Amino acid sequence: MKIKKGDKVVVLSGKDKGKTGNVEKVFPKTGMVLVEGVNVATKHQKNRRVRSQGQVIKKSVPVNASNLALVEGDKAVKVGYKIEEGKKVRVNRKTGKAI
Repeated sequence: MKIKKGDKVVVLSGKDKGKTGNVEKVFPKTGMVLVEGVNVATKHQKNRRVRSQGQVIKKSVPVNASNLALVEGDKAVKVGYKIEEGKKVRVNRKTGKAI
């Protein structure tokens, strides 16, 4: 997967198109990524104890990695790989610079 935890990404399609955020968690088996402030769902939670109140919780839901692009500077970039000195490094496909 070309997107890693801590990366800044932009949403390419869907209801949150154009929004940017940092990656909180990556799920490589399913190809999903959890991005803060993107794809927020509201969940109505029932009260747990006798005298407590129920509440509405806003929660980020994972987004498919194919709908995201890595941000470098202020532009979205395509990511490729290159092997430098025996290590696999992510590079910007257009410029060839390491990310």
